[in-house]
Amino acid sequence: MTDKRALLDEIDFYLVTDSGLSRKGTLSDVEKAVAAGCRIVQYREKSISTKDMILEAAQIKTLCGSESIFLVNDRVDVALAVDADGVHIGQDDMPIDTARALLGSNKIIGLTVHNVEEALEAERMGADYIGLSPIFNTSTKKDAGNGIGPESIRAVKDSIKIPIVAIGGINKQNSESVVVSGADSLVAISAVVCSDDVEKETREFIDLIQRIKSLK
Repeated sequence: MTDKRALLDEIDFYLVTDSGLSRKGTLSDVEKAVAAGCRIVQYREKSISTKDMILEAAQIKTLCGSESIFLVNDRVDVALAVDADGVHIGQDDMPIDTARALLGSNKIIGLTVHNVEEALEAERMGADYIGLSPIFNTSTKKDAGNGIGPESIRAVKDSIKIPIVAIGGINKQNSESVVVSGADSLVAISAVVCSDDVEKETREFIDLIQRIKSLK
């Protein structure tokens, strides 16, 4: 598979799937988001069997095609099974160096971090990008903790060179503070997958982020 790391520098909106919140289903959400211009999709699914995850992941990979990065949340085994572009892992998941050894040098690995120290360690260990979380209080991840605020993005941005994806309680009303503070891209789960028109919401987020970046 082609190394898609270069696409990380072009990302504005980052889709994380959530079958529990989705109104139209995960596959529909991915299809609509990619059609709207979303260039990175993280498949996060914790409620189905590994067999079904592999089947669904394979379909998502097809939907993402060559233009969008396809990552699997946590599950390195599923990523390997479908030859995904990489994985996104958390602080308590498989260590980055272990994931890299299994996936190979051309795959993308993202790591969730919560502060400057964890961000520096992620970069040192070879993460291709970080997910900084939670920026604001969020209800989509029960164990996320209290929001660290957009000002924390700037502190992390000044400390590392790899891209920052901001996640946690982000919506159109607070997106400007997130982008201005230095986030390269952002995640807005409920604002998108809970909507009746995922394509429209995704496109509006992308347009909003690009407009804010152009004014920086």
